[in-house]
Amino acid sequence: MTHPTHPAIPTRAPSRIAVDDTALPFEVSALDVRGRIVRLGPAIDDILDKHDYPAPVAKLTAEAVVLATMLGSALKFDGRFIMQTQTDGPVRMLVVDYKTPGQIRAHARYDRTAVDAAIAAGKDKPGALLGQGHLAMTIDQGADMNRYQGLVPLAGGSLEDAAHEYFLRSEQIPTRVKLAVAEEFRAGEGGAKRRWRAGGVMLQFLPKAQERARRDLDAGDAPDGVDASFAAEDDAWVEARALVDTVEDIELIDPDISSERLAYRLFNERGVRVFDTLPVAAQCSCSRDAVEAMLKSFGQDDRDHMVEDGQIKVTCEFCSTEYVFQPDEVGAAAR
Repeated sequence: MTHPTHPAIPTRAPSRIAVDDTALPFEVSALDVRGRIVRLGPAIDDILDKHDYPAPVAKLTAEAVVLATMLGSALKFDGRFIMQTQTDGPVRMLVVDYKTPGQIRAHARYDRTAVDAAIAAGKDKPGALLGQGHLAMTIDQGADMNRYQGLVPLAGGSLEDAAHEYFLRSEQIPTRVKLAVAEEFRAGEGGAKRRWRAGGVMLQFLPKAQERARRDLDAGDAPDGVDASFAAEDDAWVEARALVDTVEDIELIDPDISSERLAYRLFNERGVRVFDTLPVAAQCSCSRDAVEAMLKSFGQDDRDHMVEDGQIKVTCEFCSTEYVFQPDEVGAAAR
């Protein structure tokens, strides 16, 4: 039986419901879980096309974009969700900036020589590329509001591992995250063209009785004052997690399987309710005016040293747009 507000989806030809570049919130009341399904097609392709990343770096960046989209699209106010890694691995830094209601941008800094060596050695999995360091998740509600930031260590694991650790330790919310990224090659003028697809699903156990949520903690991790007997996992969470673990990577990126259909396949026997789909678009927030203001904020000596061949050139790390200024436009001395 399905939830009365979510009618059964009949068996038919592939759904024409919008699949790409969306975040779909859903709820399974019978299991006390909520979640999101994110599907990215042209948006992730647009982000990665602006950079000449090696394939493993592109895949890692896409995973980060999916994870940030799942978390950022849950914001209930106008603001930004910023996810950033800083590590000692071949990919030294990843930054994903999600701005409500659905603008996403991202970039990676990496050591090309180290990445090539990792690829040659077969050590180019996301965890190996990240290495040791930390993952920061920042919520920015605007200039007049305090920022909230959570940190989680990265110790050679994946972004999925880091997300699980963050929610367990910082939020004490049992969470399951699955991320999938793949590239496809399509024939076209001038030969095959590489295109990227990415997707993910996040499930969280949010029972009304808080002591039930704590039962997902290991006995040694139980908060102070909480009976360690709560370490036994809740049956509803065990079932929900088992169901989401049946999702295959191809289902998260297949353009012929809508998020609504996937949610129904997973939870129709328990009754699943889906909410309005949230559109996601690759869009950078840089502008010539913003870059000019940034340059003018630097000291005179710094601006003077930026002049090369009679110009100041600034390239946006997110979208690779190049801005060119004459020295006198930003108060620098011509050289």
